[in-house]
Amino acid sequence: MIQRFDRNDRRILTFPAVHPCEGISPDTLLDSLITLSKGICNFKSKFFPSQRRNVREMIRQVGILLIFFEEIRDHLPSDRESIVLCFAELHTTFQKIKFLLDDCVREGAKTWMLMKSHSVASQFQVLVRTVATALDVLPLNSLNVSREIKELVLMVANQAQRAKMELDPEDEEAVKRVILLLNQFENKFQPDPCVIKKFLDYLDITTWAECHKEIKFLEDEINIECSENYEREVPMLSSLVGFLSYCRGILFEDYVYGNTDQSDGTSNLETLSCLNPEDFRCPISLELMTDPVTVSTGQTYDRASIQKWLKSGNLLCPKTGETLQSTELVPNSSLRNLIQQFCADNGISLAKSRKKNRDISRTILPGNPAAAEAIKFLSEILACRLYFGSDQQKTKAAYEIRLLAKSNIFNRSVLIEAATIPALLQMLSTNDPSMQEHSISALLKLSKHSNGKKVIMENRGLNPILGVLKNGLKLESKQIAAAIIFYISSPREYRKLIGENPEVFPALVDLIKHGTSCGKKNAIVAIFGLLLSHRNHEIALGAGTVPALVNLLASSDKVELNTDALAVLATLAERTEGSFAILEASALPVILNQLQNTTSRAGKEYCVSILLALCVNSGAEVLATLVREKALMPLLYSLLTEGTSQAKKRTRSLIKILQRFCETSTSRFVSEVTQEQFIDVR
Repeated sequence: MIQRFDRNDRRILTFPAVHPCEGISPDTLLDSLITLSKGICNFKSKFFPSQRRNVREMIRQVGILLIFFEEIRDHLPSDRESIVLCFAELHTTFQKIKFLLDDCVREGAKTWMLMKSHSVASQFQVLVRTVATALDVLPLNSLNVSREIKELVLMVANQAQRAKMELDPEDEEAVKRVILLLNQFENKFQPDPCVIKKFLDYLDITTWAECHKEIKFLEDEINIECSENYEREVPMLSSLVGFLSYCRGILFEDYVYGNTDQSDGTSNLETLSCLNPEDFRCPISLELMTDPVTVSTGQTYDRASIQKWLKSGNLLCPKTGETLQSTELVPNSSLRNLIQQFCADNGISLAKSRKKNRDISRTILPGNPAAAEAIKFLSEILACRLYFGSDQQKTKAAYEIRLLAKSNIFNRSVLIEAATIPALLQMLSTNDPSMQEHSISALLKLSKHSNGKKVIMENRGLNPILGVLKNGLKLESKQIAAAIIFYISSPREYRKLIGENPEVFPALVDLIKHGTSCGKKNAIVAIFGLLLSHRNHEIALGAGTVPALVNLLASSDKVELNTDALAVLATLAERTEGSFAILEASALPVILNQLQNTTSRAGKEYCVSILLALCVNSGAEVLATLVREKALMPLLYSLLTEGTSQAKKRTRSLIKILQRFCETSTSRFVSEVTQEQFIDVR
């Protein structure tokens, strides 16, 4: 009987058992039952953190039935209809028993299974009664087995019928202890570490790695609950995450870095994208902006969100708190085009993206009061260790902050309020590679918060971050520093200040030349963010950004990296000096090659933007080169049917310029193309 019994991808307490098909051979069914029974009996050797009494009884009953199954394997009677009926029901039930036992020993699920103890005990009760019901139809007298075996089966049937699978008193006591601890947190009282340790020992959570797995499991459960709009369990799950995060950060001191799966570690470092900055989200709604507008303070919001804010009588800028000089809303067309390009290139709609952003926005608030207070206590202790702890304590505290701040806006805000950023900035000058890496990674997560950007800049954090970018002890630390520069440059006032630092652009360009693929990408995106301030264009050109990007395009086969490089070149090409720099770097053949060979639609459209800018800003020499490219026109015509509306507009303009140049056969046409026309097609 073909059936996969191990389902590691399913949620706990779900039992996707399959009923045997009609007409199945009794021999096949019996063989499969024996295999299932042996699998259940193998659980004898495993440690069960909870439900130990119920598990022991269930395995005992299945073990007896296994003896019976093996006894009759070679001499099944000819009248098999009732036997098949019984075995089919047992087969389905045994699958569910195995699923339940898997859940009881599942890695990372110890705490949640304990808190669901009443429900789990009920499942054991249901399954043991189902076994009793199936055995009722078994024609035991017609089977050629010994009297001892028959008596054993009858005993199992009678015991299964009368069995009471109840909650272990020890489990019940452990659940009460957890609830007491959570209540203490909620009442802003730090629990006794000895009481916490007693609970952890009961579940055999004795190492940092085991505690971390428990947290990851609970966080995954929260995400599933929210994605399915079934959030009844979220408050309890959140409180357990806060409680176990406190345990992980405070009680386990002997963690050796690198021995656990670091989903946020050096094997999977965060990579930025020119087309996915956090600035695409409205600071009010945290959703992708469909109609970004800029207010008098220079901050950008989604039109619907800021209009609702203003109509409610608020005349302060939501992000800066400054009084708005006027309520005029200026459309931010450049940002709108970038958002549309991002959505088009990634095949997503703004409507669908809002659900994801709502999932992000829910992390602004804690899951429940107990979780909030646990994180506050933990943040204060970690901040204290950053300032006064040993080097080992400082490194571990930085790593804990790195984990806490990941994808959780509330945690970030609490950690920032606990004054962790100044201490992390001081730690960047260390000679310890691990301390530097975890400190810069923690700062990256905190820099995503609007207050984090402000605190970093107010504490003169640019210079130590720049120091890591230039001389980081690990390449990974350098690329994280580039990512931080991208985030802290998102406010307009910081963007200008960062760009004026004479070492920023040269350091980013050097990372483009010598960094890893991830480092190159982060450096490119940091430059892209800085170029949102037009004053930084000249500085970027002076630092050799264009030659570095052109060399990268000529040697790289990574589509996403090349697309981001083209995005920066397209931005620089909008200005005359940028176009000349691109031509001086002999970039035209490289751009044409990218247009012809890249598989990225966004990459092709950036190429068109660059070529259009070169034609307008640089004149007849470029036009003459382009008209000699026989493959160019077919490529441009294909973009007229595949690209976005803005891309089609640019492509039509480029085709029109090239056609008119061919018709006149003179550069006289170039002088007729005004800068105003170029701005219009952009």
